[in-house]
Amino acid sequence: MTSLQNPPIKAVFFDIDGTIFSLKTKSIPESTRKAIKNLREKGIKVIVATGRSVNDLSHIKHIEFDGFMTFNGGYCMTVDGQVMFRKVINPDDIQNLIDYSERSDVSFSLMYEDTVRISHESPKVLELYRHVDIPVPALVDKEKLDIENVLQVNVFIDPEMEESFMREIMPNSLSSRWTPLFADVNPGGVSKQGGVEYFCEYFNIDLSETMAFGDGGNDISMLKSVEIGVAMGNAGDNVKDIADFITEDVHNHGIEKALMHFGLLD
Repeated sequence: MTSLQNPPIKAVFFDIDGTIFSLKTKSIPESTRKAIKNLREKGIKVIVATGRSVNDLSHIKHIEFDGFMTFNGGYCMTVDGQVMFRKVINPDDIQNLIDYSERSDVSFSLMYEDTVRISHESPKVLELYRHVDIPVPALVDKEKLDIENVLQVNVFIDPEMEESFMREIMPNSLSSRWTPLFADVNPGGVSKQGGVEYFCEYFNIDLSETMAFGDGGNDISMLKSVEIGVAMGNAGDNVKDIADFITEDVHNHGIEKALMHFGLLD
């Protein structure tokens, strides 16, 4: 773990679920709100980095950020809505997924810029939307299905199925996972690491001046790419193993404590 104190950090990237937002209390700790405000008052850029869709940020909109990396880096935009990067999943992979779901019991969510559609209301799908505390989306309309503009897919498969599924059904895409319930599937080449790089270029910030917080498998590329990658106490072991620093969990003021450890808060 790094012991660097008072690093010259100019941008901090935050995952949402399990990092900023507690999935247990369905809220953001007050210490986290104050910490983010304090960073911005110091002139440090604060950027969301999430696997959520761009239209599913209402629960954090009351906090001021400097940018939003959504769909695990597949859709990046400034706080005033300027789109910096957007990449969709190969339509062939989406068609393969639809065909596969018709001969199996696999459920999925198709995530677009302005909406989300689900294949059917399976127990795993319902559990996901209960877990993240958002309404269950409408069902896919197969008569009006848009396979050209899907930015991310949630595929409800067990972890042991993931490798073969991706190889055989969605070979042009890549998967990551922050829960046993499902895998996030994004276009090939898309990751939170890439999102970090886009924002660094936009704000003219060097990677050596960056820090990030996360707890899930989809955060690993981001935590490895920044100067200081912080794993939450509630993170999985695969995330903690690659982190520069492990803080307390989201409920125990983990973000505030890590920022104080590195001298970024008063």
